[in-house]
Amino acid sequence: MAKQKEIKTNAMRILETMKIPFRHYTYECDEFIDGLQIADKLSLPYEKVYKTLVTVGNSRNYFVFVIPIADELDLKAAAKSVGEKSVEMIHVKDINAVTGYIRGGCTAVGMKKQYVTRIDSSARVQETVIVSGGRIGSQLELSPQDLAKAARAEFADLTRRSSC
Repeated sequence: MAKQKEIKTNAMRILETMKIPFRHYTYECDEFIDGLQIADKLSLPYEKVYKTLVTVGNSRNYFVFVIPIADELDLKAAAKSVGEKSVEMIHVKDINAVTGYIRGGCTAVGMKKQYVTRIDSSARVQETVIVSGGRIGSQLELSPQDLAKAARAEFADLTRRSSC
């Protein structure tokens, strides 16, 4: 029996074209599950796994934010990082139309259009980060610097840190 050919996502093709090394993880899943559940399924440390959030600003422009899965996006800090008065999350039903990806498979690399993208500065201390591979059941591990390069992103403080 022939081995099933791996189907590459747009994000994977872009990384390969840019000669950016990455590791691909897959997991069985038919519908959306959150990043914490994905990390648990793959036995990955929470602090290395990041989620991609899409917002719309006062200007009606879209902005992409990549933050740790256990954190919440600080909308004020996010807006400030992109020079907007305010930003709000887009509706789930709009994710595909705006990004070309579906909820649970959204990644900052290879969206339909190039949007202003920010990665939480916490990623800089990680050797590698893990983000969606561009579809449900797929995760990619790469260096934060390579993610920033591929997504044409900058680093910024984007989350509310819990004060312990």
